[in-house]
Amino acid sequence: MSASPVTLMVARRVASGRYHDFNRWLNEGRELAADFPGYLGSGVLAPPEHDDEYQIIFRFSSSDTLHAWEHSASRHAWLIRGKGLYDTPCEHRATGLDTWFQTGAVGAPPRWKQAVAVWLAFFPVSLIFHWMFGGVLADWSLIPRVLVSTLMLTPVMVFVFIPFSTQLLAPWLQGKWSLTNVWARLRHVHRV
Repeated sequence: MSASPVTLMVARRVASGRYHDFNRWLNEGRELAADFPGYLGSGVLAPPEHDDEYQIIFRFSSSDTLHAWEHSASRHAWLIRGKGLYDTPCEHRATGLDTWFQTGAVGAPPRWKQAVAVWLAFFPVSLIFHWMFGGVLADWSLIPRVLVSTLMLTPVMVFVFIPFSTQLLAPWLQGKWSLTNVWARLRHVHRV
């Protein structure tokens, strides 16, 4: 079993007309997971407009702690209470930084692409944070200032902005889109 953090990513399509019940049930499950040893956090990516697939992320400190939660009686009872709220779920487990970048059978993209995606998420969030709180923190010494900023920014980055960045950049990260492809398409459109 893995000693490094493990992320369980679950995609669930909400049954027609059950969004309110599904969200209530989902929040119950996140609260349930939070009571288990090794729980590091969870997040939900709501579907874009005209879609019904939610992406739910649960993160645990190790494969053992994830396994204990997955096979617990309380989680089993929670899943039974959710019957009829969603269609067939799709689950994927991953460890390490690659968890943000893997999609199904496709491996993680090169590290430089991962770095670009993380930077594109981190820069605007960091800029906004320092614009809003920089004045308050300016008189603080270095260690408390960095401690507070990283404590506030890390959860936001891990659960919201890095998943958003990787979803937005997915075609480029998976090698399905490049500047050469765009240039070729633009030239083709120009000729037509």
